Amino acid sequence: MLDFKGVRVHYGRQDVLENVTFRVNKGERIGIVGPNGSGKSTLFKIILGEISSDSGDLIIEGNPRIGWTRQNPEPESDSETLLEYSLRAIPALADIENEMKSLENDLADSAKMKRYGELQSRFEHLGGYDIDSRVKIALGGLGFAVEEFSRPFKSFSGGWRMRAELSRVLASKPDLLLLDEPSNYLDLPAVDWLQKFLKNYDGTLMLISHDRFLLRNLTNTIVEIDANTATRYEGGLDYYLEEREVRYRHLVQAKENQDRHREQLQRFVDRFRAQATKAAQAQSRQKLIDKIDEEKIVLPKRHINSGRLRLAEPPSSGIEMFRCEDLVFSYDGKKNVLDGVSFNIDRGEKIALIGYNGLGKTTLMRIIAGTKSPTGGKAILGHNVKVGYLSQEFAETIPPDLSVYRNAKNVWDASGGGPEKNFRNQLGAFGFDENDVEKPAGVLSGGEKIRLAFLRLFLAAPNFLLLDEPTTHLDLDGRRMLQDVLKAYKGTILLVSHDIEFVREVATGVLEISRSGIRQYPGGYDYYEEKKARDQAEGIIARDETKKDNREIEVAVPLEKLSAKDLRRLRAEARAKLAPKIRELKKKVELAEKKLEECEKGLEEASAELFNPKPDTDFAEANKKVRYFQVEIDRWTKEWEDAATELEEISNSKDEDGVS
Repeated sequence: MLDFKGVRVHYGRQDVLENVTFRVNKGERIGIVGPNGSGKSTLFKIILGEISSDSGDLIIEGNPRIGWTRQNPEPESDSETLLEYSLRAIPALADIENEMKSLENDLADSAKMKRYGELQSRFEHLGGYDIDSRVKIALGGLGFAVEEFSRPFKSFSGGWRMRAELSRVLASKPDLLLLDEPSNYLDLPAVDWLQKFLKNYDGTLMLISHDRFLLRNLTNTIVEIDANTATRYEGGLDYYLEEREVRYRHLVQAKENQDRHREQLQRFVDRFRAQATKAAQAQSRQKLIDKIDEEKIVLPKRHINSGRLRLAEPPSSGIEMFRCEDLVFSYDGKKNVLDGVSFNIDRGEKIALIGYNGLGKTTLMRIIAGTKSPTGGKAILGHNVKVGYLSQEFAETIPPDLSVYRNAKNVWDASGGGPEKNFRNQLGAFGFDENDVEKPAGVLSGGEKIRLAFLRLFLAAPNFLLLDEPTTHLDLDGRRMLQDVLKAYKGTILLVSHDIEFVREVATGVLEISRSGIRQYPGGYDYYEEKKARDQAEGIIARDETKKDNREIEVAVPLEKLSAKDLRRLRAEARAKLAPKIRELKKKVELAEKKLEECEKGLEEASAELFNPKPDTDFAEANKKVRYFQVEIDRWTKEWEDAATELEEISNSKDEDGVS
């Protein structure tokens, strides 16, 4: 499908890509990985024709329909709604539909009839008849509430606009799907949904990502962009991680041999270039040196290593680190972002705060950090608790106009300080040399910002870390390093992250925030997933009936701790609650079956009228009938499938409980 042949791109004097050669075959699922700034996004720009290579060729076979997310999506008009924007997923559909309408009044002409049939086939192939349902499914999966579908697109923030853009691309079912860091503007539930959705995508996928969860589950081939070139690995993420270390060791050895050989040649040239008897030999060796320099082995970048990210030993504290009771917060005094929230965090826990964006995760972090005060209820830090806050908005906790030196020195001085030599040693230990320390914090790269943030945390030595999306600007190696540092940390952590693999490895508990309240899970992410699946399958959730303003706070109770009597009672309650739902689903199934029978009969009659016309046949009217019944059959088939599947799932869960 795509063939890169010796592609070279440079910006000014900087080579970004050099002799990039690899192939993407139809149907492959390619993960594009590499350090930040290595040129991964440049590949996509070449495919999309946004830039041209300075040399080499890209051959695109078969004229595939390409789907990608634009970086600054804008509506066609101020009044265009979210749903209307998303329905423009396939621009060609509107043109096809308009041409079909223009032909409908004159289908007696055989040429126009033939053209109409071609357009109809094309419309159906592009998914025109079910684009509405696909768009709504994608919007819902990415976190949009149904009532938001009719909101003006321009009223959404940049992050939510990017979600809408992603839903539009996913619904278009392109032949080639290009996704550049899609999880950067998603929360964890949306990332999980995206992974499940893309599992069923049957086109060719190219995914730029540092998210190990997405790469591991969605790709079967890895292309690494590093050292200005591309290396293709014929396997998934785990194969790549193992194989690249083997290749790296071989490359280091080859570079050492090359450097040693060059050094020997250079010594000869330096010694004998001025001697007439040796001048020819010196000149010959200089040519060899020039050739080595042209084919110089460049090692892949390693941005973060174990000596550049550390955390200090946490000071002692009481057992309870934080507690909130009926916590309420509002920015405008009208709408509550948090309402009636109650939970506690104990010493040594590492809690992942999970939930869709906009439900108050960052606000809760700010309240615990003390940068915001609750408008109701209580928020209480425990005895001798010292908070270290890493904000998703870098400038919120680290002044961007201050230098690296001053940002770190302010923390050093506030913590008691010490000799300047010791402070300089700490700067060096986190990878900041004399060329870095005077840089304003605002111009640092993502990896440098994380190093500065953790240097400040190291110098302050907190015992309660609040980490809001700490992995956003880190590559694969950086995320793994941060993960290992946090796993070894002996203090307490509350973190928000869209990286499922990172959460799975670090968190020992989960705090889920949803529209119905807060729910706490005592195990890690895998336990959280299993518990939710069990609750959904069995329809059993033990609830704390404490309510405030008619909001219900759910408290997970392990089933094994419930008595047999309580289990029977809960199951009986669950069955009673399910009975109306079962009746409703059965009615839906029966209605869908009846409608399908009617539509299939109507389609048969309309098709007979169209393809076996009588002298007075109205072709436009007959064709409208055919289209109508095709759309209705698709609609009622989906209605039947959804209702029948849900009914079967409920029946299976009842059978597992021993209920006839």
